[in-house]
Amino acid sequence: IDMRLMWEGEPVVLIDTAGMRRRGRIEQGIEKYSVLRALRAVQRADVVALLIDATQGVTAQDTHIAGYILEEWKSIIVLVNKWDLVEKDTYTMDEFTKRVRSELHFLDYVPVLFISALTRQRVHKVIPLARHIYGQRLLRVPTGELNRLIQEAVTRHQLPSSRGKKLKFFYATQAEVAPPTFVLFVNDSELVHFSYQRYLENRIRERYPFEGTPIKLVFRNRSTK
Repeated sequence: IDMRLMWEGEPVVLIDTAGMRRRGRIEQGIEKYSVLRALRAVQRADVVALLIDATQGVTAQDTHIAGYILEEWKSIIVLVNKWDLVEKDTYTMDEFTKRVRSELHFLDYVPVLFISALTRQRVHKVIPLARHIYGQRLLRVPTGELNRLIQEAVTRHQLPSSRGKKLKFFYATQAEVAPPTFVLFVNDSELVHFSYQRYLENRIRERYPFEGTPIKLVFRNRSTK
């Protein structure tokens, strides 16, 4: 269900989806169709709010949906609903947040917001947070700043090598937004290990957090001539 509204002078489209049951509980017909519609809604969205039941914790289906959202390169907020039903102490929220990040394999860039649809606790924060994250999705890093940032990262952490061949960086630029996509020209893209790619992503996020938003790093070969 699409709902169009104006929020502080800006048009917003809210896409509500049918709930998705856990794997193995999807029946033929209407239930299966609702799952397909929900997945299509993810494809249409810029920012996806993943709703988790605080009384159940992260389920296998939640993990499956989170993976699908990231495969589509969508920005994301984790909403923990029914927070009013959870017994709390000083550390409850921090501990639950750590558990969510661990089980969904999220790093710190994905915000976790604790709400209650029943009591309306923090519900008013959802759209402002989504709008903020949408802005992060469209953020551009100046080319000069990006290259200085990459050079600093390379200086701080020695470049990997394989069979006597060392990785060399020549130039970096941001090619796209939504999601932010960075192209890095190197002498041999096969020398870029996943761990080094993650290291570079973390260095970029130190300067530009891109909150709630996945970023793409694309490595392309360029001749040394």
